[in-house]
Amino acid sequence: MPDLKHVEMFTDGACSGNPGAGGWGTILRHAGKEKELSGGEADTTNNRMELTAVISGLSALKERCKVTIYSDSKYIIDAVNLGWAKKWQANGWMRNRKDPALNPDLWEKLLKLVDTHEIEFVWVKGHAGHPENERCDTLAVNESHKFL
Repeated sequence: MPDLKHVEMFTDGACSGNPGAGGWGTILRHAGKEKELSGGEADTTNNRMELTAVISGLSALKERCKVTIYSDSKYIIDAVNLGWAKKWQANGWMRNRKDPALNPDLWEKLLKLVDTHEIEFVWVKGHAGHPENERCDTLAVNESHKFL
């Protein structure tokens, strides 16, 4: 089996109000080339935009890859790395006996993509000068402003 291409992915989501106008930004980097993706929604939440950024980046890949995803979203990083999202899925999208998991539609998409690729999720501190995180934040905020 040939070696998988290694792709670095940087993501961020933004929301003006929560819920409110939102945007997301993603940077894909492979072999010295970069591609920027972004989008937004008129009425959404920050967590939905964070999830959409990751889903959009992974969906843009044309083949199975080894992907290192850098995100400032503890919601995503912890839910995947600590197994919470798969547990919610196994429990019919319930976090516990009383509380439903939020955003099951997006988690369903993300978990399918996670199973498709070889992925490592890495948390980066947001708004701390990380160049790619700052760029993704700018993309996300610009997209959110289209709906204000």
